[in-house]
Amino acid sequence: MLFTQEHNELKRTVTRIIDEDLNPNVDEWEKADIFPAHDVMKKMADAGLLGIGKPTEYGGLDLDFSYEMVFAEALGGIRANGVSTSIGVQTTMCTPALTNYGSEELKQEYLVPTISGDLVGCIGVSEEAAGSDVANTRTHAKKDGGDYIINGSKMWITNGVQGDWICLLCNTAEEGGPHRNKSLIIVPLKSEGVSVTRKLDKLGLRCSDTAQLFFDNVRVPVRNLIGEENKGFTYQMRQFQEERLFVAARALRGMEMAIEDTIEYTGQRKAFGGTILDNQVVYHKLAEMQSELEAARALLYRTTEQYVAGEDVTKLASMTKFLMGNLANKIPSACLQYWGGQGFMSENWISRAYRDLRLTGIGGGANEIMLEIVAKKMGIYPGMRN
Repeated sequence: MLFTQEHNELKRTVTRIIDEDLNPNVDEWEKADIFPAHDVMKKMADAGLLGIGKPTEYGGLDLDFSYEMVFAEALGGIRANGVSTSIGVQTTMCTPALTNYGSEELKQEYLVPTISGDLVGCIGVSEEAAGSDVANTRTHAKKDGGDYIINGSKMWITNGVQGDWICLLCNTAEEGGPHRNKSLIIVPLKSEGVSVTRKLDKLGLRCSDTAQLFFDNVRVPVRNLIGEENKGFTYQMRQFQEERLFVAARALRGMEMAIEDTIEYTGQRKAFGGTILDNQVVYHKLAEMQSELEAARALLYRTTEQYVAGEDVTKLASMTKFLMGNLANKIPSACLQYWGGQGFMSENWISRAYRDLRLTGIGGGANEIMLEIVAKKMGIYPGMRN
């Protein structure tokens, strides 16, 4: 992927906002277990960053997906993944289906103010019994005149406490099978019957307001349906490709910072007559991890190029997400080890990186699910072999 001056300017803009407005505050937000989502979204929107790939008529920049990947990778520089995850939900997870399939009325009501940072959006797919198994969704919507009546619950919803609306995946038919009975419906979170049961206490992403939501006879107009009824599973699967690439790109920079910070620390820490970094086992391991990251970056960029060219990248995106998830389990842990007791202290960012980056191999499709997808695309999945 060749970077133009425009790509580089975009990266500089994102990095400036992170350095000036976000990173100075993330420690305070982590202690509070929440950050001011509306304020941060407005700051990003004022710089034109919430609609990079969205059409200009809705306030976007109408740039190709390579710019969104530059944006995602730069967001990895935020030293609290709770913030970057929230932004990613706003830009890459709750809005693609709305942009591609939503009615003009829905776009004006929800997409335009989300791009402008006036509304905060959520994506409602996961449930306690339906995380990676999206087809097992139990939340349902039944028609009643000109409305849907929605009942059910959603789990691990980023922006669920502070959000204004949710792109909700729910069952809208009893027949057709689990892949042909689901729809995406926009639900305002201030609707009667929507309740935030609890703000979740998590291992990492502490400042992200992640919620469990319940829907008790929630009534929304049928016009809030995105695209065609019962096509929601298909829309969500397409939406997942961009989500998975975002997660991979964001983790890339976070892991790179873990290596950079560890090089700085081990180069200063004295032990047994020299620095920790003087030990061959240490500098070899750091060199090995940086090499693996560069290989992962090359796969990410290749996948992005093919996606921009309009090709099906399901296999490559799944490979990319799997590889980044594996490295995110390995690199922060290996780096933390070289910090010794200091790495176990909350005051050092490496401990947060260890916790935050762990989600890379889980959220947006667990590593095991990625391998299932790759195996199917390779034709080696049981039942597909000749």
